[in-house]
Amino acid sequence: MCLLAGVFVRMHGLLFMRGRNTVAVALAAVTIGVPPGLWAGGMRLASQDGFATARGEAFVATANNPSAIHYNPAGIAQLEGHHARFGLYGIHFNPGFTPPAPAGTNRFHLRRKLAAVPQLFYCWAPRECPLKFGLGVYSAYGLGGKWPQDTGFRAVAIEGSLTHVTINPVVALPLAPGLFLGAGVMANYAEMELEQGLLRYAQPLPNYFRFKGQGWSAGYNAGVLWQPHRAISLGAALRGSTPVTFDGKTEFQQYPVIPVTRRSATTKYSFPLSVVFGISYRPTPRWNLEFNADYTDWSSFETNTLEQAPPPWPVKQKIPVAFDWQPSWMYEAGLTRYLGARWHVSAGYVFSENSVPNATYTPLVADLDRHFISAGAGYRGRRYGVDVAYQFGFGPSRRVTGSAPPSTPARNAGQTADGTYDFTSHALLVTMGVRF
Repeated sequence: MCLLAGVFVRMHGLLFMRGRNTVAVALAAVTIGVPPGLWAGGMRLASQDGFATARGEAFVATANNPSAIHYNPAGIAQLEGHHARFGLYGIHFNPGFTPPAPAGTNRFHLRRKLAAVPQLFYCWAPRECPLKFGLGVYSAYGLGGKWPQDTGFRAVAIEGSLTHVTINPVVALPLAPGLFLGAGVMANYAEMELEQGLLRYAQPLPNYFRFKGQGWSAGYNAGVLWQPHRAISLGAALRGSTPVTFDGKTEFQQYPVIPVTRRSATTKYSFPLSVVFGISYRPTPRWNLEFNADYTDWSSFETNTLEQAPPPWPVKQKIPVAFDWQPSWMYEAGLTRYLGARWHVSAGYVFSENSVPNATYTPLVADLDRHFISAGAGYRGRRYGVDVAYQFGFGPSRRVTGSAPPSTPARNAGQTADGTYDFTSHALLVTMGVRF
């Protein structure tokens, strides 16, 4: 559901087992650093613009500023001249974990709670050409975090991060009065790191397993915007699945059995397809109410394989990765009131479904159903504008039971992801705009 990243999974076949074993993997998508579970059942970063976030991300049927490159590329066909927007999304994210009884007297939190993610969007609408052009640079996915060593799931997961940056040129075209079509290509760079303990405790014998890799992928996005009536606007947008092959290395140690060892390694993940539909109702020019239904096909995270150069016995060379994630929806509602020609205020609400089942649950994603409430205000001058949005997130406690030990070390240590998870978050998104 959301700022991060990416994904915590189960890796099978790592250490000390003839059959199928697992090592926990985490992805965290950030540009500066995003905590886990920020959005949309795993690692989607939905917040890309101050105006849209103040409206609860209900923007696909409005899409009337350059951030439409991300939300609905057809929307830039509504613009004329040169437009640019730069934003910064800052968040304090505070997931919590309470171990199951009888150890459930302590409550743990992430060590890293603050993060910030920037966005940049630019549009050019030449007067002499029906085509409108845009370029966006942003992070569409995000997760990451570091738990203390004494949570009780150290052999399941400790830390993970993923930097994910999208470069997204788009083109939009008016097909008829009130009907716009847009599409673009995406070049995505991703860098992933993960760490897991191999024993219950970090000391006195040093032990860990790490993977670090990076890779590029290509994808596409497309959208349509239709205003059949002056008071009604309909929008839809699609973001295609983007497989990424991560090339890098593993590093592991279990003193004194295994010394510090490094091997080249590779693995592949398919970032999911997503589709959003929306309707905007504008009873007068001063009001804009919108509702969106946003679907993410997290079932693309099924089973993958991490393969490394032949390691020393008893470490496995090929490590199957089992996700078993489920598709999920976000439901977004937003309202904007225009106060004359320059000022506006907005409010919104998002409900984001959980995507990770108990059986493959991971503390690095710490996924659960979430609610986000937002409000904001903005000013649009002749050349310059600004939008500021505040977002509060919370999730009812989720009690995880029956999760399988994700690795042979976790089995030997008697550790699982079982326990009670909850979270709150506070975020501020500031976006500056200029027209020239």
